[in-house]
Amino acid sequence: MPGLDDDRKFRDLFAGYGDQFERAPSSLKARLYTNFVHKQREGGALASLDRSVASGQGICVFETMVQIAPVGEKPKSPFFCQTCHARVLAEHFDHPPIFWLNCPYVKFKES
Repeated sequence: MPGLDDDRKFRDLFAGYGDQFERAPSSLKARLYTNFVHKQREGGALASLDRSVASGQGICVFETMVQIAPVGEKPKSPFFCQTCHARVLAEHFDHPPIFWLNCPYVKFKES
């Protein structure tokens, strides 16, 4: 199987480095995440907040307010982080002062 061979090559390539790698800055992770979501949106609508919650994903406090609002599914599927101050802070600072529960940008800060 070609995939297994590729996995073995990568493991062999990085085996000699151990834990010498520095972690990527959280601001880089935040910018990458935002770009990945934008690319995913190009392929169609994102999952609605109701579907995300039903699948076990946590949503932030702002998304919760939208999720419980009496509106249809379409208004519940945009990329809400695009307008959130947490995204802006996370993309520009490595240790942004954000602490929202279930915010992906907070998770980048912690990793």
